[in-house]
Amino acid sequence: MNELEQAGLARLRDNWISGGAAFELAPAEWKEFAAASSSDEQERRLLAIAAQALDVALRPAAPKTLKRRPPLPMLALPMLPDWLRPLLRGALKYAADARLKTRVATLVASRGFVLHPMDWMPAASDQESPDIYAPWVDWQAGADGDRQSRRGQLTAETWDDFYPAARRTALVELRRTMPVLARTLIETKGASEPAEVRLALVQLMRFGLSADDIPFLKSLSADRSGKVREMAGRLLARLGERSDPADGASKDSIAELAAFIEEGKSGFIRRRTTYTPIKPKSPAQQSRRADLFASCYFGDLVAQFGKTEPDFIGAWQFGVDEGADLFLVRMIAVSGSDAAVACLADLLVAAGGRLALLVLQLMSRLDNGRKRVLIRQILDDGQNLAALNLVEGAEAGWLEWSDLARSKTLPALRSAVSGDNDVMKRSAEQYLETLGFLANPEAAEKLIDEVIAAGLSPASPSIGLLRLNAALAGNPSQSER
Repeated sequence: MNELEQAGLARLRDNWISGGAAFELAPAEWKEFAAASSSDEQERRLLAIAAQALDVALRPAAPKTLKRRPPLPMLALPMLPDWLRPLLRGALKYAADARLKTRVATLVASRGFVLHPMDWMPAASDQESPDIYAPWVDWQAGADGDRQSRRGQLTAETWDDFYPAARRTALVELRRTMPVLARTLIETKGASEPAEVRLALVQLMRFGLSADDIPFLKSLSADRSGKVREMAGRLLARLGERSDPADGASKDSIAELAAFIEEGKSGFIRRRTTYTPIKPKSPAQQSRRADLFASCYFGDLVAQFGKTEPDFIGAWQFGVDEGADLFLVRMIAVSGSDAAVACLADLLVAAGGRLALLVLQLMSRLDNGRKRVLIRQILDDGQNLAALNLVEGAEAGWLEWSDLARSKTLPALRSAVSGDNDVMKRSAEQYLETLGFLANPEAAEKLIDEVIAAGLSPASPSIGLLRLNAALAGNPSQSER
């Protein structure tokens, strides 16, 4: 049906809608078919013909702007069984934001399954979803349909065959297993990429970072992008490299920051050095101190006092100025060595209380063992359970029932769900969602029984993730294998 015929049908329709006769507006062929009838029958016959024309002859054409997409890539793990999908949908519905929904997908992936695309899909910009979903991230980003991301080895020859998310996943794996090859790829292929892509590639150097990477990182001091130069400088600082002595501006900044720290002595018999933050005298000084902590490197600050990083951390007087404590921890997270990060994390966790929560600033640098120690510390304390939602990169499905049974968290949850305080109940329900991600199947099942016995409704959506976790009991998480 051409455009002229479609326009004629539109005129007939408009005439009928307005209550008028349309016989005179009909095409000549239609008039011949209806002419021998009464006027009412003519209109009925025309209506029948028009309906047939719209139903049979009219075939809507796709707009020219429509882009053909490739089929959704198959992932390397099987789909979650259909009988578990209702539990999954309940857990996803209760998850309040994209981060929490990704956590549900992470738990399921740790048990060896991926979600059905009609239940959940990662966003095109998603960098937090499990690596198994990298092909879907690239598909969402609208990668060209003429080719698919390969699942083979990433090399200089196959670089262009990998879309961004799949390439990132492959590079991270290479940095962990063959760091030299990964560095060579980043060095040779990254040079021609835009600044934001070069920055993302250089950030991947943090995986498997070693002294062998120093020459390449130093070469980035000539990069066109200031952000790339800054990231390379931070990575060099983690490896113990100090700022260029010829850089007067850097030396002045370090000296200025050191002036905000008082070196002293403590103890009567065994005298030891202490470093105490000096409280700023004005908002301007406070702002300047924050800027200096953010821009200077920890190794340079420690060298200013002639100490090693662990010695400086041990001598820092935590609790005197909470703002300075936070700035120092963030500084170490960005530019401190791995040994400094581990030393600081152990010290803060041992201190407990609010100081232990500062370890949350170090999460991206901690190994899984220390993350578990922090989570157990938070559970044992039972006073700052909201901090569990701030733990980044935690493993799924490892927390045992014994960890919960001996902690103060379990009595706190029982008290909250059995009480009349609605605010505490809502908070407890959020904690249950987090524990649904952390717990192993046995702990999940026992925790469900505990909170229901304490008064929580069995139909509460807050235990949806716990129920899904327990239902996946036949598939232990990767951390337990």
